[in-house]
Amino acid sequence: MSIEQAASPQFNLKGKRGLILGIANDHSIAAGCARQFAAQGAILAATYLNATAKPFVSAVTDALPCPILLACNVLDPGALEAVFADITKNWGSLDFVLHSIAFAPKNDLHGRVTDCSAAGFATAMDVSCHSFIRAAKLAEPLMKQGGTLLAVSFYGSAHVVAHYNIMGPVKAALESSVRYLAAELGPQQIRVHALSPGPIATRAARGIDRFDELLADAAIQAPEHQLVTIDDVGAVAAFLVSDAARHMTGTIIPIDAGQQVVA
Repeated sequence: MSIEQAASPQFNLKGKRGLILGIANDHSIAAGCARQFAAQGAILAATYLNATAKPFVSAVTDALPCPILLACNVLDPGALEAVFADITKNWGSLDFVLHSIAFAPKNDLHGRVTDCSAAGFATAMDVSCHSFIRAAKLAEPLMKQGGTLLAVSFYGSAHVVAHYNIMGPVKAALESSVRYLAAELGPQQIRVHALSPGPIATRAARGIDRFDELLADAAIQAPEHQLVTIDDVGAVAAFLVSDAARHMTGTIIPIDAGQQVVA
């Protein structure tokens, strides 16, 4: 094999089509991933939460090869199914899905796990975890030649992080779901991973109480003594959906400047 052949195009997303769930604005993790997917040649579809959110999402997608932009609140019955129906109609196939959606009601997010309401817990699990399982089920028939499903987690799933509260157990459930989905969908060559970035100043993360303290502590504790960016996360995501990662599945991948080794 020549050097040119050895360097041929496994880390290349040309011809691949992906769905991005969860772009909130230009500073969201999903936006960083979308830009990296596009830079490697992928064609994208994306969703926005509602009419208020659409201009912030369009500000990201208008600069990308993203011909499909659809409304989707995963709490609305049939909304996620409608997104996949549109992709089925327009594309007929799908190579990857990034799920970057999380939510918990404010009172439950800011309170103790001990005090979390049943309704708040159910909502957090539905939006942050079960919607990923639903997306996997809907994506499966579109991934005829295999594909990749990516979720977004946080090391608060395995370690107690001050003020992360109910999202810790919810992300733990998400990570367990990733492993089970990887086992079940592996025979169809569908790979499943969770990205686990260190703390990043996204709009969603700002809902966590005293988040600025969490950012400062992360920069101090991480072996590299710095914070990661949404583009750092996007670069790893692009690798995972490429053919270069075709034999990787079921992993929870930390992208946190090494913080997980000291957390």
